[in-house]
Amino acid sequence: MRTTRITALTTLLLAAPLLAACTENASSGGAADGGDGDARVLTVASSDDACDVSAADAPAGTLTFDVSNTGSRVTEFYLLAEDGLRIVGEVENVGPGASRTLTVNAPQGDYTAACKPGMVGQGIRSDFAVTASDQAPVQVADDQLVDQALANYSAYVQDQSSQLLDKTRQFVRLYEAGDDDAARALYPQARTHWERIETVAESFGDLDPKMDLREADLEPGQKWTGWHRLEKDLWPQRAQADGGYTALTPAQRRDFGRDLLANTETLDTRVQDLTYTVDQISNGSVGLLDEVATGKVTGEEEYWSRTDLYDFQANVDGARVAYEGIKPIVEEKDPDLASTLDTRFADLQTLLDAQREGDGFVSYDDLSPGEVKKLSDAVNALAEPLSNLTATVLS
Repeated sequence: MRTTRITALTTLLLAAPLLAACTENASSGGAADGGDGDARVLTVASSDDACDVSAADAPAGTLTFDVSNTGSRVTEFYLLAEDGLRIVGEVENVGPGASRTLTVNAPQGDYTAACKPGMVGQGIRSDFAVTASDQAPVQVADDQLVDQALANYSAYVQDQSSQLLDKTRQFVRLYEAGDDDAARALYPQARTHWERIETVAESFGDLDPKMDLREADLEPGQKWTGWHRLEKDLWPQRAQADGGYTALTPAQRRDFGRDLLANTETLDTRVQDLTYTVDQISNGSVGLLDEVATGKVTGEEEYWSRTDLYDFQANVDGARVAYEGIKPIVEEKDPDLASTLDTRFADLQTLLDAQREGDGFVSYDDLSPGEVKKLSDAVNALAEPLSNLTATVLS
């Protein structure tokens, strides 16, 4: 959590055609598409327990996904970038028996296809590849690049918020039931979704201190609630060493857990109505890296659990996704900056990957001073060019 709040996000989103648009009558292509138009038209059958895409790959160019809901719950379909985070295109609110069409312009690369029955959680995912083709790249006007970036970032925030809510519900149930081992295992996984959109969440000045305030930042007389209050109760060992700790009672656990869940539900409701400007996206990327520099790389954020590297990775994820959403604009205006940012993000990720353990990360306490310095240096090396991002996209 940052002690300095950013200004609440303002709304600015002009209606305009999007490359990643939901259309009712998309063309199926043909000879004009280079002779492989049919291969660019795919069907998706989304049921309650499956996401069947008619092919695992398609040639680069304009792709059409005809999505049918064969299940009993409202569903969504996403085409995600290889990392499974950045949204390339999506269709929402596909009711049982209904069909929708997603059309996207997809360059060669690796992607992830995902259906989300019930519109909760990570959904049912599969790898999807876009192969080389002879179709000429679609030329995109500046305003279309902006509109696409805005729409996709909004969808990304909503998706992360939805996953945060789902994981928080699970976490609170475990915590209230006293299943501490399972709650401790889920804690850093759930917070990943908060950290990826932290600068957006922090824009709600009333919610942020209720949900993410650290004990060290408490003001005299201020009530301490949120994730870190529960963190201390789940990892009391350090508190015991610091002078003692009285565990929360079952009733207190219930009250603190339900308070966290209620605030998460409020956050999820609020982000549904947010729209963004490109400078808010670029500044959000910068802000997330600032979060790494001021709390995660120093080990101050997760004081009790020592799970800071999960937060570190999530902040970097969010910063990178925000940057990559506006990368086509940056490439037009300053290709050297785009190349530098790609390299610096990759260098930082290499260092983070070296600290992985199973599905997560080692404890922050397992890092040597030299490893902390390397991570800090990589953050600083990325922060310098990233600080030019907003000026570039607005130039």
